[in-house]
Amino acid sequence: MTQGFDTPQNHFQLFGLAQSFQLDNAQLELAFRALQAQVHPDKSAHLPDTEQRIAMQRSTLVNEAYQTLRSPIRRARYMLSLQGVDTQEETNTAMPLDFLMAQMEWREAVADAQQARDAEAIGQLEARMKDETGKLEAMLAIKIDSEHDYAVAAGLVRKLRFMEKLAEEIDSAYDELDS
Repeated sequence: MTQGFDTPQNHFQLFGLAQSFQLDNAQLELAFRALQAQVHPDKSAHLPDTEQRIAMQRSTLVNEAYQTLRSPIRRARYMLSLQGVDTQEETNTAMPLDFLMAQMEWREAVADAQQARDAEAIGQLEARMKDETGKLEAMLAIKIDSEHDYAVAAGLVRKLRFMEKLAEEIDSAYDELDS
């Protein structure tokens, strides 16, 4: 059986990181690689089936935890869930009118640039989208880490979900230009 692997209380503990929305991605990467090297199923291929299954479960846990912490929106969802807060992304679609109007404008601009096959316009939209996403993530860090305002943080996660969908549309627009 793999030595030194205790079942952690949460993903941050698993990687030996402080429970904070803002985290050092390089430190996360190093901790992930070290832990994955320790629990990788190949290391237990010579062991009995039961211990191989345990190694597979541990490796899966490490991978899932890494994917969660690596993504700002998934990390925020996870941190809010640790506080008992549901982001209600599926049930609460209420957004400020200005945000919804901006989303409609973004989507129209992406569609127009895609139809015009204007890679430069799509690139500009992508840069703006990344900038807006960065601002939302910075606000999220303040709401979670400093102010512990989890209700507002949940609203920001819902906004980030809209931005995530917009990023997918921009990627699709690029893909169509390449075809």
